[in-house]
Amino acid sequence: MIDLYFWPTPNGWKISIALEEMALSYNTHLVNIGAGDQFAPDFLKIAPNNRMPAIVDHDGPDNAPISVFESGAILQYLARKTGQFGGTTERERVAVEEWLMWQMGGLGPMAGQAHHFLKYAPAMDPPNDLPYAKDRYRNEVARLYGVLDRQLAKNEFVAGDFYSIADMSIWGWASLWEGQQQTMDDKPNLSRWLEQMGTRDAVVRGRALHAEKRGDFRQDKDAQSVLFKRD
Repeated sequence: MIDLYFWPTPNGWKISIALEEMALSYNTHLVNIGAGDQFAPDFLKIAPNNRMPAIVDHDGPDNAPISVFESGAILQYLARKTGQFGGTTERERVAVEEWLMWQMGGLGPMAGQAHHFLKYAPAMDPPNDLPYAKDRYRNEVARLYGVLDRQLAKNEFVAGDFYSIADMSIWGWASLWEGQQQTMDDKPNLSRWLEQMGTRDAVVRGRALHAEKRGDFRQDKDAQSVLFKRD
């Protein structure tokens, strides 16, 4: 049994989707990031960077429990554990790792900043409506989606003609393209992939996990003070 420390965000969805795709049994522990649960001492023992998701696998290496934090590391661990979705040859594994790192170092941070400056910063008290920051991150996300669209013109899935943890890692962020003020009109391959991913049963189940808890922090000043505090 795996303990999943989770909140319904794009990073959380990566792991709930992976666990569903891999048919692994798990218990969900909610980490309410708007209430500050990520700073609880017990959670910090598992995830010292005070970010979810994290897991504890009670059937870890050498039959001993192991905790894993950082969504990309969790995906790689689960792929190795199950022998699924990580590629079956060295070339496939390299491609999966490339696109997983692309998401972790590129799309996730840039889309996250786009969400912040386009949606949340203008709603703060006092408002922080910063045209330069909005343009900077909106444009960078557009560039990244162009890269992804060209990759998907050559392959059914992100890392090749096989479904992998790279797809799982990217889909949650890419599915929120409207909130990042993007267009799909000139990205037919990305549009095709988004639709294909969104109809997978495990993706639907992973996205639906505690979906009722997903809120709009623009209206929650207390959550803003927790999430965006400057100290």
